Amino acid sequence: VQLVESGGGLVQAGGSLRLSCAASGFTFDDYAIGWFRQAPGKEREGVSCISNPDGSTYYADSVKGRFTISSDNAKNTVYLQMNSLNPEDTAVYYCAAEPYSDLWPWLTGAAMGPPPGGRFGSWGQGTQVTVSS
Repeated sequence: VQLVESGGGLVQAGGSLRLSCAASGFTFDDYAIGWFRQAPGKEREGVSCISNPDGSTYYADSVKGRFTISSDNAKNTVYLQMNSLNPEDTAVYYCAAEPYSDLWPWLTGAAMGPPPGGRFGSWGQGTQVTVSS
């Protein structure tokens, strides 16, 4: 499994960025892909998640209405469109992958909350997003 993030950078508050997560080495359609972020001195935070088998999505409250996750199954790529960025969004952003079969309790609502980061077995190297005020 290989995940490669791209699209990070420096942007002013109110601006936009689109992150990409290019996946290879596994059956993309059978997996859920999550975006996580970690700011210096802070714990890792789940940002968004998409289930490729059924297209269901999840967003953290802090990004709802501003971020949009999407999946291009033909390109084996997941995108995170980030609008109305603010300095609190500054972090290293990681994408992660795990088979839907391992995450279905959270993706179907049988378990409360989003799939936790600890349940994802494959991670990318991360891409830095810096939002200046």
